[in-house]
Amino acid sequence: MKIVVTGGLGFIGSHTVVELQNKGFEVIAIDNLSNSSIEVLDGIERITGKKPTFENIDLREKAAVQNFFKKHTDISGVIHFAASKAVGESVENPLLYYENNINALVYVLQEITQLENSNFIFSSSCTVYGQAEVMPITENASVQPAMSPYGNTKQIGEEIITDVAKVTKMNSILLRYFNPIGAHASGEIGELPLGVPQNLVPFITQTAFGLRKELSVYGNDYPTSDGTAVRDYIHVVDLAKAHVIAMQRLLNNKNIDKVETFNLGTGTGSSVLEVIHSFEKVSGQKLNYKIVGRREGDITEAYANTDKANTILGWKANLSLDESLASAWKWEQKIRS
Repeated sequence: MKIVVTGGLGFIGSHTVVELQNKGFEVIAIDNLSNSSIEVLDGIERITGKKPTFENIDLREKAAVQNFFKKHTDISGVIHFAASKAVGESVENPLLYYENNINALVYVLQEITQLENSNFIFSSSCTVYGQAEVMPITENASVQPAMSPYGNTKQIGEEIITDVAKVTKMNSILLRYFNPIGAHASGEIGELPLGVPQNLVPFITQTAFGLRKELSVYGNDYPTSDGTAVRDYIHVVDLAKAHVIAMQRLLNNKNIDKVETFNLGTGTGSSVLEVIHSFEKVSGQKLNYKIVGRREGDITEAYANTDKANTILGWKANLSLDESLASAWKWEQKIRS
């Protein structure tokens, strides 16, 4: 079966391509290389023994999207990652985010709904919950007003998909990620942030390697065990495997509703300082960090209730925080060598 992965050379996309190929799927990866590298294709091939078909397409170009789907009419499903994802950047440049995250989604949906097999997996985010009142967060938690244009694009994206599924034969699964980290155990693929990393773990590994002078810890006055913010950090390989299981669910007509939603996390919250200490333990590196003021838009804590994904999908996150950070450090050392 042929599966299209948009943003297929990105962090989560590339790991998902690997897991799909390991399960025997034929994969077409679409990417415009704005936040990824063509070398990722070689990494995927070294892991799986097979290079996916690659199309360099900017999904904001409607004609290019139409031409792609005219050329590939035998697609069984689409996993849609392609989107801009930095919260801070979205506040500074909202129009870029609305164009990239909404227009591209609409153009892809316009084409996939014409296909014989209309199965669609959407890369969503726990940001849709905002600062949830109850921990851990279940899929029934109310969607809060978005705290950034990025978060808003995920909410709008979910709404668009739900509206489209009502009036077409498309079936969809919305996967709400918590905090993906780590890299493939082979050291062949991992996270490649451009410029200053927006996420904690690549900032940690770059600081440990000496690329950054020090790590800023934003706030130690939160009402948590050590005063630092708490998040649910999930290994990217565990996350990738969930996409394959979700796609198989749609392909086998096991879905109960036209649109289903699942949280993807470990079910455990880790504070920023706990992540730092875990990294120091697995790497043997002392990390240079300092406590600074809170960052606007940051919430106190967010971690998943994963019961629904565990029970209905039969999926569970297996890799630990230590394993995730060890793989991220191995990857950082490889790309700097």
